[in-house]
Amino acid sequence: MGAPVVVSVVVPVYGSEKILPETHRRLGEVLSALAPEVDYELIFVNDGSPDDAMSVLRGLSESDPHTRAIELSRNFGHQIALSAGVDHAIGDVVVVIDDDLQDPPEVIPEMLEKWREGYKVVYGVRTRREGENALKRWTASVFYRVLRWMSDVEIPVDSGDFRLMDRTVIDALKSMREETRYVRGMIAWIGFKQCGLPYEREARFAGTGNYTMRRLIKFALDGILSFSSKPLALSTQFGMVVTTAAFLYAVWLVGNKLLFPDRIVAGWTSVLVAVLFLGGVQLISIGVLGAYLGRVFYETKNRPLYFVAEKHGFADDDANSFIGSGKASH
Repeated sequence: MGAPVVVSVVVPVYGSEKILPETHRRLGEVLSALAPEVDYELIFVNDGSPDDAMSVLRGLSESDPHTRAIELSRNFGHQIALSAGVDHAIGDVVVVIDDDLQDPPEVIPEMLEKWREGYKVVYGVRTRREGENALKRWTASVFYRVLRWMSDVEIPVDSGDFRLMDRTVIDALKSMREETRYVRGMIAWIGFKQCGLPYEREARFAGTGNYTMRRLIKFALDGILSFSSKPLALSTQFGMVVTTAAFLYAVWLVGNKLLFPDRIVAGWTSVLVAVLFLGGVQLISIGVLGAYLGRVFYETKNRPLYFVAEKHGFADDDANSFIGSGKASH
């Protein structure tokens, strides 16, 4: 029998101090049952969590040789925390899963079976979302479909970050160091053979979710603006429609004046509405252009994606190590 497949599981952590022991237990239970064909490591990335999550992670890394803990120097955001864990992973395959146990670890063996069939990416597809109200389910469904329509790449609908990736895909992902990160879109852009694996999403094990409506909207905009130029095209098309309508209205006014010279044409209301409407269109178009320009501004800085404050459980532990260059990793 050959060497075991090494599976790295990356878990971004934020505000989940009470959940971590159960998350660790279930992941370890699932993966240890796959021995001796599979060896594994659990990489928890603390993204500036306001609670005492890092103390829990230190304890877990000390008691379990399979567990690694990374603390970032501040809160950089879920997608960058995910990327930090991927940068540190040494596995033949890498599984990304959230810390709240809504994505069940028990699905990982099925993902591994799909990987053995030749798929380089196996992403989870949510068939049911327990513990979420109707509004959130509806808005999520609309967002995925709007993103799929607007995106220049085929991004699977009803899928999150819960997925398995082959080392080939991981190496490609590590070479992409853009600051505004929408990882599931980046993986879709990379390509290779991919497939979806249906599963039922569970309710959060404990506590409440960390994504506010404002953060969800920002995340949605990052997804759209990072993988589509259609907003620019739509603003141009909308401007053409408004210009055509204004021209036809002007023709109608001139014709009305020539055919009925004695008719008084009331113009104050129409002029005010037209000015306000055109002003709104211009501001929206400038805003869309500014959103893209802002992303160019941040990318040209070429700053590191993150800084690591401390690490535990790694062979090269360094309390003040720096990892996460804005340039491609080697």
